[in-house]
Amino acid sequence: MKQRRVGATGLTVSDIGLGTMTWGRDTDEHDAGEQLEVFLDAGGTLVDTAASYGDGAAESVIGALLAGDVDREDLVLVTKAGVRTRRTADGGGVVDASRGSLLDTLDASLERLGTDHVDLWLVQSPDAATPLTETLSALDQAVRSGRTRYVGLSNYPAWTTARAATLLAAPAGPGLAAVEVEYSLLQRGIERELLPAAEALGAGVLAWSPLGRGVLTGKYRATVPASSRAASPHLRGFVDPYLNERAGGVVEAVATAASGLGRTALEVALAWVRDAPGISSAITGARTAGQLRGVLAASDLTLPAPIRAVLDEVTAPELGYPERF
Repeated sequence: MKQRRVGATGLTVSDIGLGTMTWGRDTDEHDAGEQLEVFLDAGGTLVDTAASYGDGAAESVIGALLAGDVDREDLVLVTKAGVRTRRTADGGGVVDASRGSLLDTLDASLERLGTDHVDLWLVQSPDAATPLTETLSALDQAVRSGRTRYVGLSNYPAWTTARAATLLAAPAGPGLAAVEVEYSLLQRGIERELLPAAEALGAGVLAWSPLGRGVLTGKYRATVPASSRAASPHLRGFVDPYLNERAGGVVEAVATAASGLGRTALEVALAWVRDAPGISSAITGARTAGQLRGVLAASDLTLPAPIRAVLDEVTAPELGYPERF
């Protein structure tokens, strides 16, 4: 894997990142450890997690691995805060980006991870009930206290990201290092405003779900496999938005391109995101080490310009006023 700078910062990450959303729930510590070994052997460094993943279970698994044979210095650890699990029967998430909640969550994350700092700490979701200045004050305090080296936002719109970058760029401020957003051939919405804004602001872009929540692998072309996320009670709603006619057309285009290259649809979809302008890293997860090896097989694939152009055209997001004036 290649190492890339995150925006205008000095932070470097592998161009493919390892997502851990299923760790501690669908992926146990043994399988997670095998995945991490495969990932590091392939030159990977960026490991992405969140306090909300399995209500802290993913971070606990990473912490257990760091307490074993994994060297903390080999990882670029990214975690997120701002989504808490409700203490109710449905166990749903509630957005809370208040200063107290964010800093308490960060302290709990560090304890689970077994480290005194993370490399990049992100606010996971916009919180309409909390002033942005209060949210950003928590980011500033986290850097000043040494609990994180860099800070950023996840899933925020471009205008809020620009305002946050301006406020964080105040004298002696920590700056906005990165944004983490969904980006794939099935979801190119960030191209309208967020990607140009991030480039202008010097923020790196980490792309989550570059495989279209697994749909771009082609596994759902005929049916829903029993072992897939779409068949999982707690992840079905995550995949459903892309099990439609439009997505099916994109999947077929990717499959055709893959067939012509003698590669898999997964490799084509991942390479498209990884090498898109402005992307620092494409973050993808796997349930098993075998699946992860299939993901990492895309490391040596560079899409020919004509194929990239066709995929760009087939999946281009609709631009209107004022993006295109």
